[in-house]
Amino acid sequence: MAQDRNKPVLLELLTAAGTGNSHCADCGAPDPEWASYKLGIFICLNCSGIHRNLPEISRVKSLHLDFWENDLVEFMRTHGNFCAKAKYEAKVPPFYYIPDSKDCLVLKEQWIRAKYEREEFVASSVCHETGSSGSREGFLWKRGRDSRRFLKRRFLLSAWEGVLKYYTKESRGPKAVISIKDLNAMFQTEKIRNPHGLQITYSKEGQMRNLFVYHESGKEIVDWFNAIRAARLQFLRTTFPTTPEAELLPKITRNYFKEGYMEKTGPKHKEAFKKRWFSLDSQERNLLYFKDPLDAFELGHVFIGHKEQGYEVQADLPRGVSGKKWKAGLTIVTPHRKFVCVCENDREQKEWLAALNVVISQPRTGCELRQTGLSA
Repeated sequence: MAQDRNKPVLLELLTAAGTGNSHCADCGAPDPEWASYKLGIFICLNCSGIHRNLPEISRVKSLHLDFWENDLVEFMRTHGNFCAKAKYEAKVPPFYYIPDSKDCLVLKEQWIRAKYEREEFVASSVCHETGSSGSREGFLWKRGRDSRRFLKRRFLLSAWEGVLKYYTKESRGPKAVISIKDLNAMFQTEKIRNPHGLQITYSKEGQMRNLFVYHESGKEIVDWFNAIRAARLQFLRTTFPTTPEAELLPKITRNYFKEGYMEKTGPKHKEAFKKRWFSLDSQERNLLYFKDPLDAFELGHVFIGHKEQGYEVQADLPRGVSGKKWKAGLTIVTPHRKFVCVCENDREQKEWLAALNVVISQPRTGCELRQTGLSA
């Protein structure tokens, strides 16, 4: 039978040298088990679900479960992931965020739609210039700092001015003017509980300020994200003109390295343990903490320096110190004091220990010589 003959051929194409077929064409997940027989690409299960919503552009089959006709197998043989990449990713702007398998659905969906539906990055397209100026204006739903309700606010991003502004109905001028120098953005769909949820962060008077926003349109919120990235790249190019672009790109925007709840005590280690939401920013080497994951301002932070500066993290608590409900302790040792926390379980403790040790092991740079403390 053709199905019996064709299945081994398809599986051989997955590992064929020079094809890129061993990883998903869209998110890079290893060992894809699906394929688009209209585009000639091999994709993972998650991305295949997005392709199913683009029937005019893409049609998918399982490599293992579906019947493959001879002509479709031959089409897959003459195409493949690298072939599609050469066509559909010919002119991806350097600031454009290319999602991986761990990223949220809206990023992956808009990446796939931008490539195959809108063909923004083919060699003849001019659509890829959208947002490349680092300027954008429009409305986003923003969570109120005190009311916690999402309200429609006008945002203005200007790379030329070097700022992001937002306005309220009550204010004639901007409610906030945020320097692109201090700006970061990351998708936080689970935390914000919205499939298009975006967290914008910046430093204000020595504290980390959070803005939580979303838009009804997946394309719109991803366009905002990439416009922020374009503005950030322009700033970095201007500020560090001799630095290779390959070194600047990872610094455009960043996700937190790890987040989650821990309980912490004060500097004397005798204060009651309080439950706090912690966010580890590995690039800035800061461990931030908040009363609630959606707080507008941090309550405090600790600078995580290099091990050669006397920083370390220990998988225990100081003698005589014990949490009430949570017992899996860790102690962050700095040159100035010890910061004591407890995790909900051993798994969380191991994950925090591993994440903190990664940062402590990172080589220090000149801008990291500043050290700050974690307040009680």
